[in-house]
Amino acid sequence: MGQSNINLAALIGSRICHDLISPIGAINNGLELLGMSGDTPGPEIDLIQESVGNASARIRFFRISFGAAGEQMMGRAEVISILDDLMEGSRLNVAWGPLDPQPRVQVRMAFLALQCMESAMPYGGRIEVSNDGEKWQLQGRADKLNLDESLWSTLASKTAPDDLRPAHVQFALLPIVAADEGRDVTTEMGETNIILRF
Repeated sequence: MGQSNINLAALIGSRICHDLISPIGAINNGLELLGMSGDTPGPEIDLIQESVGNASARIRFFRISFGAAGEQMMGRAEVISILDDLMEGSRLNVAWGPLDPQPRVQVRMAFLALQCMESAMPYGGRIEVSNDGEKWQLQGRADKLNLDESLWSTLASKTAPDDLRPAHVQFALLPIVAADEGRDVTTEMGETNIILRF
């Protein structure tokens, strides 16, 4: 896929996320007003609130992962807020190491890498994200991994399989975004751990 197509896809991703976050926020505001009415909320309201919170977290995460990056910096508090909301109720735990604000394009790569690692850890585990000022490293540990070699080889070959599914688009996108930043994606795998660097 050419660079212009990647940029266009990122703009489309940004537009979709931007347009969806407003109505989801409105639903959340409506639920808060219902809660202030004095009536005791039933389980159906709790279910709606949980679903709205999950949808909002995913859209915020996807907006960074698949949207246009721009030149902005992202502070630690914002990144942790997105990750905490996304991982709430999940068996996967993510520890964000960088203390300083990071360029949004690098956070984008880290979020794409997180999605790659998440696909290999369906039973949960822990992912630690670190940055030494030059290189990023994500280290995942789990009791059981589910590694699809055809997907993971895409990170090095930069050639996506013909039968790539939408759920795995991050494997095709990460090496392209990394190459635009002059970086290569490398991986190391063991029985219970994965290391991904860019």
